[in-house]
Amino acid sequence: MTTLTALTVKGLTTGYDKVNVLHDVSIDVAPGKITCILGANGAGKSTLIRSILGLTPPRQGTIHWQGRNLAGEKTHKIIGSGIACIPEGRKVFPRMSVAENLALGAFLETNAARVRERLARVYEIFPRLKERATQLAGTMSGGEQAMVSIGRGLMAEPTLLIIDEPSLGLSPLFVQENFNVIKQINTLGITVLLVEQNARQTLAIAHYGYVLSQGRVVAQGSAAELAGNDEVRAAYFG
Repeated sequence: MTTLTALTVKGLTTGYDKVNVLHDVSIDVAPGKITCILGANGAGKSTLIRSILGLTPPRQGTIHWQGRNLAGEKTHKIIGSGIACIPEGRKVFPRMSVAENLALGAFLETNAARVRERLARVYEIFPRLKERATQLAGTMSGGEQAMVSIGRGLMAEPTLLIIDEPSLGLSPLFVQENFNVIKQINTLGITVLLVEQNARQTLAIAHYGYVLSQGRVVAQGSAAELAGNDEVRAAYFG
């Protein structure tokens, strides 16, 4: 893998109370690429995201973003530095319209013209959201809410987009659509850290990946290498 990285996690150990969830985890996220983190429930994927966002501080190890040490940084400062996260389970604001949900993604941008430009770009990617801009997000289907959630993340105009379990609870049709959108987002130059259990779909679009098991990195390599790894195939492809 290229030595040029946007995000570098090195020797990360952390957890909650007296229990460590992550043990000596190291990952590199290359700029302009899709890097994936595969792992079953309880593998430590969400804790890794929380650590990157400053919500669960490292007990050991370091996290560097574009050469900047994130240790001790407040979450809003990390978000303001160009990292956006699309949470597991979509998390839309159900009693707000699609347009209002999207606007919240640009809360750090004070220039109204730039907000309108970003909104126009999101509507280009998701024409359905433009058609339903005034609809309450809570009345939309799961797949449509996923579009709102991704669109809201893009409204921050991130350099790095962290996407947590985008296939969770979606029909196969919407899963495929979501992954196509993630690939499209990456072609716009946005670096993606994709955290997923769906190995088949994920490795079809990722460039490089890591496998987490019980809080440790147990495999890493290009998407093709991971897809051909016997242990990964046994665990994820049956």
